[in-house]
Amino acid sequence: MDNRISEIRRQIRALRVSMLEAEAIMRQQINRDEDCAFVAGDLLKMRLVMSRLVEEREVLGDRDPIIVHASVAPRRRAATPAFIRPAKRELAAGEARA
Repeated sequence: MDNRISEIRRQIRALRVSMLEAEAIMRQQINRDEDCAFVAGDLLKMRLVMSRLVEEREVLGDRDPIIVHASVAPRRRAATPAFIRPAKRELAAGEARA
């Protein structure tokens, strides 16, 4: 049973790294306004596999955290906020009030 748990843990680590890489590729495609449907579909498949591996791991009694050291850079915050509040406008002397 320990061999199966070790194998599942190894697969989960590799899958997490692959998912991070796929997310990075998808973000790049979105930023370039390209179609990312193929990568998004692959990412959904990876999540399905991940959930089944986690279920099997829990059934076998392993609940220790799995630490992954990925070579993929962590997410960075955007330089500009996602929502910019519009500036308040003052009515000029010639404009009518609504």
